[in-house]
Amino acid sequence: MKRELTKGRFPIEKFSGVTTPFYYYDTTLLRNTLRTINEECKSYDNFNVHYAVKANANPKVLSIISQAGLGADCVSGGEIRASLKSGFPANKIVFAGVGKSDWEINLALDADIFCFNVESVPELEVINELAAAKNTVARVCLRINPNVGAHTHANITTGLAENKFGIAMEDMLPTIERIKEMKHIEFLGLHFHIGSQILDMGDFEALCNRINELQDLLEKHQVKVSNINVGGGLGVSYDHPNRQPIPNFHDYFKTYASHLRLRPGQELHFELGRAVVAQMGSLITKVLYVKQGTYKQFVIVDAGMTDLIRPALYQAYHKIENLSSNEPAATYDVVGPICESSDVFAKAVDLNTAHRGDLIALRSAGAYGEIMASQYNCRPLPKGYITEDFI
Repeated sequence: MKRELTKGRFPIEKFSGVTTPFYYYDTTLLRNTLRTINEECKSYDNFNVHYAVKANANPKVLSIISQAGLGADCVSGGEIRASLKSGFPANKIVFAGVGKSDWEINLALDADIFCFNVESVPELEVINELAAAKNTVARVCLRINPNVGAHTHANITTGLAENKFGIAMEDMLPTIERIKEMKHIEFLGLHFHIGSQILDMGDFEALCNRINELQDLLEKHQVKVSNINVGGGLGVSYDHPNRQPIPNFHDYFKTYASHLRLRPGQELHFELGRAVVAQMGSLITKVLYVKQGTYKQFVIVDAGMTDLIRPALYQAYHKIENLSSNEPAATYDVVGPICESSDVFAKAVDLNTAHRGDLIALRSAGAYGEIMASQYNCRPLPKGYITEDFI
């Protein structure tokens, strides 16, 4: 007897000929998310949103985001190339990263990107030297470490003094003075980023308060700042992807509008990644075996930590659904085929009764999924497909 398929937002009747595991990107949801971002930003003339390419660099996804008018936040030369190829204008590209190599800096200079987010004096010196060799001027914002904590996983907090990122607050003014001696550097402003998957708006308020303090200090020293970049960090609901498919951009932008004391003429920049793409993506995998263990049942799927590393790396939760079964629920550990004990997607999760060949969806996987995949165990990289590929 053929089991009824549970379709939902997935065109699974067309998945049958596709090799698993693969990523499926719901571009209707992506476009709705981008539309929401643009609508919320209309209320603020000086808000500029850059998409953090590190979240998902699938070319088809990048193309849709660039068409929506967002800029690009890049952390490597490869991301700059991918952004330019996908249609992001160079004057909307910012280049961050604590360890920029010479070829990456030269690539950014040749492309004439909007600015570098600089994280140290040695980096400034190298950029100045390379810009001089090209007889050009590099525009920079200084990434300041605000020593502001965030309510998130320890591995994805970036704004504490103990983290490797940014320039210490006490070094901000001396670094700006150093820039004045550099003929091939133009100082545009300040850059901040306190972490990722943040759902407590109080964390962003704390960042605003710290930026206000630093701006007051700069004004006392007659330092003018034209751009403030607050990074990204807005989280998504991994527990309820269907109930909350689009993050709360209204409160996010309103928090900065209400608490950040921008000066006349200042531009405010955001670098959103996860919030843009996480919910539109799912990892689709197939059940290889249902194994009865001594104390529990295992669903063994053909996707592993090589395809989605977040559960193994961050102990991250992804809602798991059996797309092929409407039978009563049973409790399983969902595991992959990798020869590592950490290759586990979830323990003691309730799924509709699973059988060999069922299609399983790991939800909210559009961010830091496909882009972080590896070929450990000599496995092929998963492919990514968008809605239009199945029309």
